[in-house]
Amino acid sequence: MNLIVDAGNTYVKLAVFNGHSLLWQQKFEPEDFPKMVKKVFKKYPEIQTAIVSSVGVLDQKYISALAVFVDVHLLSHNTKIPFKNSYATPQTLGMDRVALATAAFYHNPDANTLVIDAGTCITYDMINDYGEYLGGAISPGLIMRYKALHEHTSKLPLLEPKNFYDIIGNSTDSSIHSGVLNGICTEIDGVIGQYQLRFEDLTVILTGGDAQFLSKRLKNTIFAHSNFLLKGLNYLLEYNKR
Repeated sequence: MNLIVDAGNTYVKLAVFNGHSLLWQQKFEPEDFPKMVKKVFKKYPEIQTAIVSSVGVLDQKYISALAVFVDVHLLSHNTKIPFKNSYATPQTLGMDRVALATAAFYHNPDANTLVIDAGTCITYDMINDYGEYLGGAISPGLIMRYKALHEHTSKLPLLEPKNFYDIIGNSTDSSIHSGVLNGICTEIDGVIGQYQLRFEDLTVILTGGDAQFLSKRLKNTIFAHSNFLLKGLNYLLEYNKR
């Protein structure tokens, strides 16, 4: 069994895989890591290996403690990958994007695939039908856009995302919702359209914490996969066992 540790910008996710089958997962605050690790090993004592992907929120002492229990692979730019990486600065490529590209490589082999991860940031990652990772784009995520309007102005309120479909807001709150939601969906649809012009038979996969919220608003045909990143990390762990 494999333990997957995905430490994002805000939360940590743990997942357990048996082969390529996802058995269990949970999201929590970084400070709860020791408690959650004890819980998962009590539930799944058969775990033998782990992979850790961290963008900085997970304390190094937690990773060191985990290595006492199992063999730990810390995802880095030295990790073996199954695809050709044509990114100009591979040493700056986020590990989450490496995992997403890996998931696309295995999930949709020999095909053009655009992965959109709607989380703290929105990332766009393209892997072509030759198994080559080309790169993509990074833009502010949903919550970040709401926060930016509040923090960089003197009077605009901080709002939580809510369902709002009209293009015209008739109050400050509804105008913010219209601007953020219509803006982000127009961006995503527009980016998909540009990729479709360049790549034939393009498959678009939407994942990340805000994927379900946004998927119903998008005009383009997409496939929503909530656990795509976790599956990519598990593929990488299996690939590096060889």
